[in-house]
Amino acid sequence: MRRSPLHDLNADLGARLVDFGGWEMPVQYGSVLAEHRAVRRSAGWFDVSHLGRFSIEGPGALETLRSLLSNDVATLAVGRTQYTLLLNEAGGIDDDLLVWRWSEERFWVMPNAGTHDMVLTRFRAAAPDTDLDDLRSRTAMVAVQGPGAPAILEKLLGRWPKRFTTDTFGEGENLLWAAGTGYTGERGGELVGSPEAVADVIGQLVAAGVTSCGLGSRDTLRLEAGLLLAGQDFDSNTNPYEAGLESAIAWDHDFVGREALEAVRKYGPSKKLVAFTLPGRLIPRHGHRLRSGGSQGEVTSGNFSPMLENGMGLGYLAPPSVDPIDVEIRGVWERATRAETPFYRR
Repeated sequence: MRRSPLHDLNADLGARLVDFGGWEMPVQYGSVLAEHRAVRRSAGWFDVSHLGRFSIEGPGALETLRSLLSNDVATLAVGRTQYTLLLNEAGGIDDDLLVWRWSEERFWVMPNAGTHDMVLTRFRAAAPDTDLDDLRSRTAMVAVQGPGAPAILEKLLGRWPKRFTTDTFGEGENLLWAAGTGYTGERGGELVGSPEAVADVIGQLVAAGVTSCGLGSRDTLRLEAGLLLAGQDFDSNTNPYEAGLESAIAWDHDFVGREALEAVRKYGPSKKLVAFTLPGRLIPRHGHRLRSGGSQGEVTSGNFSPMLENGMGLGYLAPPSVDPIDVEIRGVWERATRAETPFYRR
């Protein structure tokens, strides 16, 4: 099992460590509920060193990105980040990821944890002569999230990048790369650097009273924010129109999967992701059955919302339906209320 380069630090801080996709990672340090609310009300930090990251640079880098990814990085200004999709020829989503642009010909590609190796292999096959560097093998990564996060980071580092922008701090072995991105629906951002440099930042965050948070609260936070989980809320057999991710498609360039998506755009998807809530302590779980009129489906993500104090969930219905939704919980069909995401809005 792989370990984060911050493993010893996490253990010293009292983290409960579990197997997370082949990585031994902190699921919580204390109460998942307390960690969740700390991020919504002030700030929390997460060890996200398991997430993918590699650089691609030099002549041909831009065109490689354009040929593989659904969004168009040619429209991405230097110092900005972009959400995009890596599709297969059938138009299915092999991964959703971020691109950080550092210069005209230098980019960072940020896949999900479990798809890092696959995405890197796809890029190497598409551009064998382009300079690709696996950053995950020698760096750590921390996310700092919450309404108080920008002010805390500005105090520690002197400044902080705005939402979807990038910046660097320090030099030499202490160099840190940062972006105003995250997976909780809150302000803040993510930092990448040597394990020693990132551990030093974490030490300062803890000393400043920032709550240590595990992947348990990260999951409830991302669901409250209506953010999808790769491999669960979509997979290689799900296209962007089914998952509601068509905003990540730019039709001004050719990319893998474009021809298949043109047919979906013309005729419509065969299933559709829906969001819903349940009253009180009725909690939908992954795999629970859904029905709506003559449509059937199942829950892909479901949990209790610590901020709304009710159940919330995502799931697919085939064919797409606008009728009322029922969720089967412990053998009983419960009436759900259709919702817009994010479930929680400040």
